[in-house]
Amino acid sequence: MTHKQELLNKINSKTAVIGIIGMGYVGLPLALTFAEKEFNVIGFDIDEKKIPLLNKGESYIKHIPSSRIQHQVSSNRFSATSDFSRLINVDAIIICVPTPLDEHREPDLTYIEESGKEIAKYLKEGQLVALESSTYPGTTDEVLLPILEHGISAVVGLELDDEESIGIPKRNMKVGENFFLAFSPEREDPNNPDYTTSTIPKVVGGVTPNCLEVATALYDQVIIKTVPVSSARAAEATKLLENIFRSINIALVNELKMVFDRMGIDVWEVIKAASTKPFGFMEFHPGPGLGGHCIPIDPFYLTWKAREYDINTKFIELAGEINTYQPYYVVERTRDVLNQKGKSLSQSKILLIGISYKKNIDDMRESPSLKLIELFHARGSKIDYYDPYIPKLPPTRKYNFEMSSVKFNSSTISSYDLVLISTDHDSIEYRLIADSAKLIVDTRNVFERKGIKSDKIYKA
Repeated sequence: MTHKQELLNKINSKTAVIGIIGMGYVGLPLALTFAEKEFNVIGFDIDEKKIPLLNKGESYIKHIPSSRIQHQVSSNRFSATSDFSRLINVDAIIICVPTPLDEHREPDLTYIEESGKEIAKYLKEGQLVALESSTYPGTTDEVLLPILEHGISAVVGLELDDEESIGIPKRNMKVGENFFLAFSPEREDPNNPDYTTSTIPKVVGGVTPNCLEVATALYDQVIIKTVPVSSARAAEATKLLENIFRSINIALVNELKMVFDRMGIDVWEVIKAASTKPFGFMEFHPGPGLGGHCIPIDPFYLTWKAREYDINTKFIELAGEINTYQPYYVVERTRDVLNQKGKSLSQSKILLIGISYKKNIDDMRESPSLKLIELFHARGSKIDYYDPYIPKLPPTRKYNFEMSSVKFNSSTISSYDLVLISTDHDSIEYRLIADSAKLIVDTRNVFERKGIKSDKIYKA
């Protein structure tokens, strides 16, 4: 029996053990989805704080209830570990690790490379490796595949001929025959009430036809629909297109917001009117900047890779510049509003509402609120925040603010010179803000959407 057929039999009988590297906003719900479909799952993470929590059935992500984890732990279908030697005990390895940009806005594949090296230490014949992290076309073929095929050499930096000299046997692992490699971009949308991990169609691209067949069979077990494409590169490009499409359209409405404001036109009114057209228009909303792990980052992955082919992606880069500028625009707009009332930005106390990058979640990756805090601090403002989902700001790769959420009541709100709405959580009492605040700058149009009117409210 071939390795492919043996693995397919395990997948179809649900006896395959699934290992998922990265227990974050993508990896954890995926692990639970496989466990809920009666697969045995091991979650791997380098964060030692997460492991005991998961093994006790406790969640550290607010929109994932602890009861969901507890059920799979008690059923012995899910466990977590930081011991990567246990990769040898799994049949399919799915990589769900971050792919940030460095300070020069170039791809940082450190987490993918390190995951690949750990897998290479323990890779055995018949295993499937699937990468889900958003990245540029060619990453699976050009970065991950050589690490896996060269095995221990890629880990310790030895030439292939040197392996036997230190007692490590050579191995001839060929992709598509001895092991299988694929790319399937994550499409997770945290706390989306309409779509979950299992109900969002899954694009799958294999390095070889055998790789595609095995990876598709695996995801078919847990996802409502799989969409096979011709290669891993095509799958990688699919994820970039999805997020570049959104980035460009959001940049368009952000730019129109600034232009229409100068003209005395409400961009939200224009968008609402335009959306009545039943064809040829798709509604996008402006905001204080882009957040989340995908839309602010993915376009720059493609612009970086395109330079290798002597192509300058002007359109994509312009959209990125417009979206990156939005926190600066919000600060300028806030300054103008304060100046109209005889207040300077440097002498003002500002309350920022919302830290997470979108409403009703505790995910603050690339959140524009963090950039806003930095900008207000640099201009001498006293700024605090309120967010029911984030009681204390943890350190991030870019920021380390020692701040905690303030109390939310009329007395607190009225003590600030201005309240700035950055994230429009549904649970926030906007009527209380409207009644108590001296001035309000609303970047989400939340007051108008809730029918709350006041001459203290300004849009940005």
